Amino acid sequence: MTLDIARIRKDFPILEQKVYNKPLIYLDSAASSQKPVQVLKKEEQLHLEYYGNIHRGAHFLADKATNDYEAVRDQLKGFINAPAREQIIFTKGTTESINLVAFSFGEAFIKEGDEIIVSEMEHHANIVPWQMMAQRKGAKIRVLPFEDNGRLMIEKLNELINSKTKLIAVCQVANTLGTINPVKDIITKAHAKGVKVLVDGAQAINHLVVDVQDLDADFYVFSAHKMFGPNGVGVLYGRKELLDEMPPYQGGGEMISEVSFEGTTYNELPYKFEAGTPHITGVIAFGEAIRYLTDLGVEAVAEYEHQLLTYATEKLLEIPGMIIYGTQEQKSGVITFNIEGIHSFDISTMLDKMGIAVRSGRLCADTVMQHYGVSGTIRASFAVYNTLEEIDQFIAALKKLMVMLS
Repeated sequence: MTLDIARIRKDFPILEQKVYNKPLIYLDSAASSQKPVQVLKKEEQLHLEYYGNIHRGAHFLADKATNDYEAVRDQLKGFINAPAREQIIFTKGTTESINLVAFSFGEAFIKEGDEIIVSEMEHHANIVPWQMMAQRKGAKIRVLPFEDNGRLMIEKLNELINSKTKLIAVCQVANTLGTINPVKDIITKAHAKGVKVLVDGAQAINHLVVDVQDLDADFYVFSAHKMFGPNGVGVLYGRKELLDEMPPYQGGGEMISEVSFEGTTYNELPYKFEAGTPHITGVIAFGEAIRYLTDLGVEAVAEYEHQLLTYATEKLLEIPGMIIYGTQEQKSGVITFNIEGIHSFDISTMLDKMGIAVRSGRLCADTVMQHYGVSGTIRASFAVYNTLEEIDQFIAALKKLMVMLS
């Protein structure tokens, strides 16, 4: 399938603007992708025509909003091939999804002396919640390392997993290195030893076809804003038998069955984990983002983004002093780099003045920065609305600022 990139770009009017009188080149989609007009219009339509609080109201607006909200749960069930809709839990984002599992799985299954394995290349959101849980429960965190080229050393699992290991937390795609980890192999190894696995899919969901049943994942988490959807909406997929045993993460409305001062009974899945009024407009608009990505075809998007990645990598390596972190063949559309002798902040600041948006700093991945012994990096990340011409302008800008800063 050949994508019409010029047509796709028209769905993202934000890309037509100028920044500092320069055409905007947005290379920060790993932080947050832009939203197509279809998503923006759906949010507007909801507010203009049928906004109502879901599940509890006994009127037309509430009924319509509830139906549309729950329809997105069904969309997601199909999008990731979940066995049942009640295994799709809405959260505020990947971070809350991980925190939910860390707390609730910890309460149900972790005791003093137990161990959690976390990979060295994780985003802070897939490290800190496990540290907090370990401190609370008296458990221990063990680290699965990666090689300098960005390959996760999964063979180390044989020595890391023991009778105390309860869960492995690992990203499917690393937000800094772009490495596509063999999570199916990791899950197979873990399950052979009775160990559960949480997969952080935040950087994978917009770039890979995800089938949670094929992966055999125990938990899979991701965010809408990484895949053309609204911010403030996340998803937790969990294995039903685990979710049934895990206690609620928060208390309040919706997550209850019946409340009295003598005691409270909790609602069934998924509502047991969805306390309070959710991001109604965001979830419903998320449905449009799922539809948009499905219509484009995830495989076609991934193929095009790989072309951008390959082209940009080749061009960057022509620049003297270029250091690219993460050089695995199986890699998503992310390039994290430094240029010898120039501070990453200076590069990103000057690129911004040229209309080019990149990410710089520690990228919410201190352990990766520590691995390479650097204080920060620059990250360029691509989406289906980027072009080869934009990459050429990006490279030209880098060469220009090298002359200015040398």
